[in-house]
Amino acid sequence: SRLPAIRVQLHFPGPFVTLMLLPGLSARHAPLRCAEFSGTSLEQLRQAQAAFVDEREWSQFHTPRSLALAMVGEVGEVCELLQWRGDAGASPGLPGWTDDEREALADELSDVLSYVVRLADVTDIDLPEAFLRKVEKNRAKYPSERARGSAAKYTRYADP
Repeated sequence: SRLPAIRVQLHFPGPFVTLMLLPGLSARHAPLRCAEFSGTSLEQLRQAQAAFVDEREWSQFHTPRSLALAMVGEVGEVCELLQWRGDAGASPGLPGWTDDEREALADELSDVLSYVVRLADVTDIDLPEAFLRKVEKNRAKYPSERARGSAAKYTRYADP
């Protein structure tokens, strides 16, 4: 006999999230999305950023190398905000975080995204298209019937 799914509502700042837990799937492994993104596209972000850079004549400093190094620095700042909290202190939805802590994380994530978008722009890479191609490559490397529930490297799922 089949067990029914369990519905759980989690309340975080903002809209609540409903999880459907299927039998044999724990909350720790359930897909969780705590926020809805706005309808802003990556192209809109790219255009806004390009205008910002042009207004300041900063293009001269934006080589792929300099952008990549700056991005790594910003990733370090994201890590600093999460460092020493453990998984429980930085669980999905960030329960227990203050508004100031959440805003600091949002600022640093925005900095990382800014460098990702700018690097794609100066290297003439259509980031949304590249992302979708990469998802398809990962589907081939990690077939769901073999990789479900496992964190093993993709070479473990290769055809014999």
